[in-house]
Amino acid sequence: MADALILVDPHMHLWDLAHIRYPWLTPPLGDGGVNGDVTPIARDHGVDDYLTAASELPKGWILGKSVHVDAGAHPDDALRESAWLQRLADSRGFPHGIVGYAALEAPDAARVLAGHREFPNARGIRQILNWHPDPAKTYTPRDLLRDDAWQAGFGLLARHGLSFDLQIYPGQMAAAAALAARHPDIPLILNHTGMPVDRDADALALWRAGMAALARQPNVHVKISGLGMLDRAWTTDSIRPFVLHTIDLFGVDRSMVASNFPVDGLGGRFGAYFQAYDDITRDFSARDRAALFGGTATRVYRLD
Repeated sequence: MADALILVDPHMHLWDLAHIRYPWLTPPLGDGGVNGDVTPIARDHGVDDYLTAASELPKGWILGKSVHVDAGAHPDDALRESAWLQRLADSRGFPHGIVGYAALEAPDAARVLAGHREFPNARGIRQILNWHPDPAKTYTPRDLLRDDAWQAGFGLLARHGLSFDLQIYPGQMAAAAALAARHPDIPLILNHTGMPVDRDADALALWRAGMAALARQPNVHVKISGLGMLDRAWTTDSIRPFVLHTIDLFGVDRSMVASNFPVDGLGGRFGAYFQAYDDITRDFSARDRAALFGGTATRVYRLD
């Protein structure tokens, strides 16, 4: 039986396909790319769907709060998505934090950031930056981390009091660590365990080196999630090294476990993931487990 824990889920998604455009969930749906076939999740996902999934948490666990992260809406719908989420939060209580989308390289970045800050639950911004030389794995046509206009837009986050959710690949981590060093006043939250999409020996060495570089920057935190998105045949033993190495580098006070639902639902059920995370951390102290599964997320996303 798991110890009683209150989960603060720092990475979940909701969407209403009839009112907000989500190109990646709109037919014709492809069968390639990192996510693979998204047909099973290409339908509306509301608060009730999320609560139903979370009801599978291990025995004794309680779902406390959640943070909604940019769900890939059309860029022109970024503020519309945050407005919809704020209405849900006001009426249903979920989500408690909102990480919206902004194209930081765009001329109107400052306007969009100011627009997000109008919503009480706004906490940060995510702009997916995954760039990979393999066209089947890249999310962006170029590496925006090396774009001068994007760098300037990133610098605007501090004046708006917004954090940045950092979704990149290991090959981009050295540049991201340098970015974090230049902006110590902007909290960065690395998404999905650093997305170790390639698993040969050299690629894993690159992931370890990049994670270490990011961990040396005190303003960088990490979410342990997304491993089922990268490997739908995952097992507790297969993800254990990634989970434990990440915690070893960042410590429990800069690490947080997240569901990434419903996207991680492509690789398993909500309860299966958290049973695995529970098993992997079973020998941790009660204090450390409380930080991993709730305390860090509460502090980083200012959910008190």
